[in-house]
Amino acid sequence: MDWIDYLQWPAMVLSIAAAWYVASTSDFRRRLGFWLFLASNVVWTAWGLYTDAYALIALQFMLAAMNIRGAYKTSRELARES
Repeated sequence: MDWIDYLQWPAMVLSIAAAWYVASTSDFRRRLGFWLFLASNVVWTAWGLYTDAYALIALQFMLAAMNIRGAYKTSRELARES
C-alpha cells in the first residue's frame, strides 16, 4: 500500500469537520467550515487522481464550486449585517 492510499482518511476527517462547522451558528466557525471543505476537495482530488477515480474528481470540482459560492454568500451576509 502506497502512502497516498492513506490520503482518503484525512480527506474524510476534513469533510466531516467541515460539515460540523458549516452547520454552526457562529460566523467564524461557519466560514472555517467552508475553508475546511475546500481543503477536503483538494485532498480528495489528489487521491482521486492517484486512483483514477474521475467521477470523484468531477464531484470535488462541483462541490468546490458550491463551497466557494457558500463562502461568498456568507461573507456578503456578514457584510450586510455590519
